Amino acid sequence: MEAFFNLQTEVLIGDLSGSGLGKLLTEIYGNRKKIVLVDSHTVENCLPVLINFIDGLEAAEIIEIPAGEENKTLDICTSVWESLTDYEFSRNDLFICLGGGMVCDMGGFIAALYKRGMDCIYIPTSLLGMVDASIGGKTGVDMGPYKNQIGAFSLPKKVYVDPAFLETLPQTEIQNGLAEMLKHGLIADKNHFEQIEKYVSGAAIPEEWIARSLHIKSEIVESDPTESGRRKLLNFGHTIGHAIEGSLLNSETPMDHGLAVAHGMLAEAKISELLQLITTEEFQRIENCLRKMYPFRSFATTSLDEWMQLMRQDKKRLDDQLRFTLLTGIGQADWDVAVDLEVVKEGCRVLG
Repeated sequence: MEAFFNLQTEVLIGDLSGSGLGKLLTEIYGNRKKIVLVDSHTVENCLPVLINFIDGLEAAEIIEIPAGEENKTLDICTSVWESLTDYEFSRNDLFICLGGGMVCDMGGFIAALYKRGMDCIYIPTSLLGMVDASIGGKTGVDMGPYKNQIGAFSLPKKVYVDPAFLETLPQTEIQNGLAEMLKHGLIADKNHFEQIEKYVSGAAIPEEWIARSLHIKSEIVESDPTESGRRKLLNFGHTIGHAIEGSLLNSETPMDHGLAVAHGMLAEAKISELLQLITTEEFQRIENCLRKMYPFRSFATTSLDEWMQLMRQDKKRLDDQLRFTLLTGIGQADWDVAVDLEVVKEGCRVLG
C-alpha cells in the first residue's frame, strides 16, 4: 500500500481491504453517521464490495444518483442536500463518494456546501476518477453546456485508490482515464507519455502508471493549489475539449469527457505547432498516438462558432482573451498563452 499526502489529503493506492478504511470508519467515525453517494453504475458493481468487505458501513445511508455528465447539475445536488437534511446529518458526519469523476466532483461539492462543509472521502472507481478528480480539491457542477461553471475548492480527508475497481469498467471508460494520463505525460513527463503511447487496447493498466499520474498531478497542485499559475498546466486539452463536450452534452450523440479531452489535446497540439512551439514531427507523433487510441469524430466548420462561444465562458479566459496551455515539447508546456482567434480556428480544423 503506497501512501502520500496531496495538500492536506492522504492518498492511498492499493488493495482497499488493507488500506485502513475499516479502522477509520469504526474508530475515528465510529459514532458518526455515514452516507455513501453512488450512481446507477457503482451501486451495482462497486457498492457490494464496499459493504461486504469494509467494516463500519452496516448502518450507512445510500444515496443513488443517475449516472452521466448530463446529471452533474444543481438540481441533483439539491435533491441530495434535501436527503441529508431528512436524514438529519450534521457537519460532523461523513460523506463518502463511491464512483467516477462525476460522483467525486459533484459529491465533493455537495459535502463542501452542506452546513458549510462536512468531512468527505473519495473512493474513485473509474480510471478518470482515480487519476484526475481524486486529486487537487476541485469540486463543482455544470450549468447547461458550461462545464464546472459552479464550484469550489474543497479537499477530501482521504482518497482510496484501488485499481481492482477497474476490472468492472468497459474499455471506453479505460480510454477516458488514459486521456488524462496522456495529458500528464505530455505536459510534464516524456517517459510517462512514451509508456502510455505503447498501450494496447484491452490490456490492464499497470498500478505504477496510475501512481505516476497521481504524483504528477499532485506535484503540480502542491505548487499552486488555487490555480493562479502553474496548476494551469493541467488545462492542456481542456479549453477546446470542454467546448466540444459542452456542445454535445444534450445532443443525441454526447461525448465522454476523456474522448473530448483527446480531441482537445489534438487541436491544442496543432495550435502549439502552428505557433512553432513544437516541431511538426512532435505534432505528428502526438496525432498518431491519439488517433490510434481514440475514435475521432469529424466536425463541420459550422461547429467552430459554437465552440468559440463556449470558450468565451471558459474560466481560463483572461483580459477578454482566450488563453491556452500549449506544449513546448513532449513532456513540457506553458500556460496562459494568448492565441489569436484565427489560429484557434485553424487548430480546430484538424478535427474536420
